[in-house]
Amino acid sequence: MGAMEAEVAAILRHAVLLKQEQWLGLALHHVAWLGRRCIVVRCGVGKVFAAMTAQHLIDRYHPRAMVFTGVAGALNPEWEIGDVVVGSELIQHDVDGRALGFERGRLLYTDLKIFRSDPVLVSRAMKASLQGPALRQGRILTGDQFLSRESIHGRDYLTGELAGDAVEMEGAALAQVCSLNDIPFLVVRTLSDRADGDAVKDFTAFLPVVAQNTLAVLQSLLVQ
Repeated sequence: MGAMEAEVAAILRHAVLLKQEQWLGLALHHVAWLGRRCIVVRCGVGKVFAAMTAQHLIDRYHPRAMVFTGVAGALNPEWEIGDVVVGSELIQHDVDGRALGFERGRLLYTDLKIFRSDPVLVSRAMKASLQGPALRQGRILTGDQFLSRESIHGRDYLTGELAGDAVEMEGAALAQVCSLNDIPFLVVRTLSDRADGDAVKDFTAFLPVVAQNTLAVLQSLLVQ
């Protein structure tokens, strides 16, 4: 799964299309790639789109595992634009029930806060061979806000209280759905900015880098 068409297009160019189905305006691409049968889909931007698409795929197709890929903003000051992040843990940073006595990030009236990716998938992804960018493992934060330089001001809790390494808009929603359905999952992101206004100058030109990274990690997942 990916949020935008460009984030899944490279996979479709390398895979063999078996059939295509439509669901609520989304194209579900059934493909064969590296000896595996997969479904590739652009779900749209944000937690709701990611969650509803994930649940539909689970209910209808019973996948053995789910992977979300695309871009993210770097929170870890030691990480560089272009680095690839394998999310070992995910938290929804925009869940805030402190007024009711819940710690930030915990889903209200539950024990759910940190969603942990499947360790086997993490291990396989970390063996990917990348040409140039660093391969990182860390905690990804998710929220329904695009964090610019202005909007991130005053959000020290992202790197302090929540100890986030990267931030995006879908991963932890997928993680929640997969965890509750007992489906192994993984979120892989290429850093396109620092979530502080320092971003790639030409995002369209940057997309081939994202595609190359995505293919390398997915190949590592599928061939092991």
